[in-house]
Amino acid sequence: MQTADELRQQIDELTAAVARNEDKMRRSQRRELRLLQSEDLKSLFTELTAGLRASYGLQYVSVVLVDPDHDIRHLMMAAGTPVEDIDTLIFVETLSGLAPQFVALSQPWLGPFSRCDHQLIFEGGMELASVAMIPLRVRGNLVGSINLGSSDPTRFTREHASDFLAHLGLIAGFCIENTVNRARLLRSGFTDVLTGWHNRRYLLIRLREELARASRDGTSLVCLMLDIDHFKAVNDSWGHAAGDSVLRDIAQRIESQVRASDVAARYGGEEFIVLLPDTSIDDAERLAERIRRAVSGNPIGLPGGGETRVTASIGIASVKPEARATDLKTIGEALIARADVALYKAKADGRDRVVTAEAA
Repeated sequence: MQTADELRQQIDELTAAVARNEDKMRRSQRRELRLLQSEDLKSLFTELTAGLRASYGLQYVSVVLVDPDHDIRHLMMAAGTPVEDIDTLIFVETLSGLAPQFVALSQPWLGPFSRCDHQLIFEGGMELASVAMIPLRVRGNLVGSINLGSSDPTRFTREHASDFLAHLGLIAGFCIENTVNRARLLRSGFTDVLTGWHNRRYLLIRLREELARASRDGTSLVCLMLDIDHFKAVNDSWGHAAGDSVLRDIAQRIESQVRASDVAARYGGEEFIVLLPDTSIDDAERLAERIRRAVSGNPIGLPGGGETRVTASIGIASVKPEARATDLKTIGEALIARADVALYKAKADGRDRVVTAEAA
């Protein structure tokens, strides 16, 4: 029979265990709430990596996501977040061969770190001793994992309960699906339906962002404004379906010349704009000439047969905002206006040419 002291000790131990579990549950709920409150992909993935690392006091946290069509990566880039900004976010085409646990990862896997098994999901995490791999599922399909790494060999073992981690994985999968869908919806409001390019609304938002960056970094921002010469004649001669086909083809030709860091958009009608961050006028003129030649180089096939050739006129303007410039809206409007004046001059001088505006 237990003594009174033994019973009190047992009750104290049970009470302490309940308190620890309650504290663990509260911390888990706070983590999940931060995930649910993430408004975009950058904040969600930052919370899933750096946020969880700080919250759990771990040496390493990574997130692996299957993205075979680069859909999520494109959504992040469209929002101005290169995937390189989150260095422990790992996109893969397939989970096959990434780690042996992915073969049957239906519940969190806890155990010792093995460099040969886990080096692809813990890049640079060679001081780890134990890890937890939490499956991420979207609509029942395994799409990746949250990977927790600790230098403590007893932190994650196969004897540990994993209910809290499993619930975290469920919440994270739900958040990823919702945030991706929200990003797609947002992007649809920034996309030109005809060409698939960004539209004027998106351009004006990015223009302010790029001007803010140029002001902060002390760099220049160049604007190319392109207009298809005699486009009305295409519509009049071949019909509007042919005109739409020409616009789509021209957009593809321009896109083939611009860099990933450039911001390209259909500004309206047959006008396109390309913003070139941290670019000199000389480099911008060379790019504009490549675009002009790409537009006029080969004939464009038309619906129902036939083909036509078109040329383009391009105006260039550049600005270097002052440090800590505040009226970015006015600066942006002036930049586009100067590019438009240069474009008008290219038209007046005979079309199919590039003209650079005088320095502001």
